[in-house]
Formats: sequence, structure tokens, C-alpha cells
Amino acid sequence: MMDSLEEKIERSETRVFKTVFPNNTNHYDTLFGGTALSMMDEVAFIAATRFSRLRCVTVSSDRIDFTHPIPAGSIIELVGRVEHVGNTSMKVRVDIYVEQMYHEGREKAVSGLFTFVALDEQHQPTRIAR
Repeated sequence: MMDSLEEKIERSETRVFKTVFPNNTNHYDTLFGGTALSMMDEVAFIAATRFSRLRCVTVSSDRIDFTHPIPAGSIIELVGRVEHVGNTSMKVRVDIYVEQMYHEGREKAVSGLFTFVALDEQHQPTRIAR
């Protein structure tokens, strides 16, 4: 039996937890933006690959919003979820949530949208099964 699109999206949602160590921070002692983008792209790639089970490459990142600083010594959760599936491409939203190690609560700190294209063995765009 074929899964619905929503079931495939649910199953491919990707969650990764990390600790923000000082070697990943800027001169303000908060997570360096480039490091955050790299982590987000990796989580988006995993979600896109888990959804499609095809070779995927990033073709763009759209509007990355940094709404809350992420201090060194924080725990972050990156959540990647497919938002749109086209013929050969898909959009994956990645949110980063931050929480202090020794206190309850968390808040969204960064959000962005990444577009991926699925490729065949000849590195040409290929259809994504829904």
C-alpha cells in the first residue's frame, strides 16, 4: 500500500540535537551564522534524501531569519521538514530551537527554507515520486 504524501513527509522529518561549544561561536559568544547555515543545510539534505530516497543537491536557500541569538553552552535542536514537492525539486524548512542546558523551556532562534533537486545517475534532474 502506498503512503500518502503527508505520511512520507512525517516519516522523513529529521531532528538533530547539538551542543554549541565555544569553537563554533563568534566574537559575541553566540553561534556563528555560517556554522548555523551549514548545520541547517545538512539537516535539510537528510530530510530531502529520506523523503525522496534519491541523490539530492542544494540549489538555493531562501530567507534565513536569525531571530534569537544562540549562546555558547546552549543545546540546539534542528528540525527539517519537507514543505513542498515539485516534479524534480522539493523545499525543506529547517528551524533551530535553542534551550539553556540547566533551565526548562526553548524558543525558535533561526528558520530557513532550502530547495533541493533530485538527480539521476547522469546528474540530471529526475522525477520525485510522491
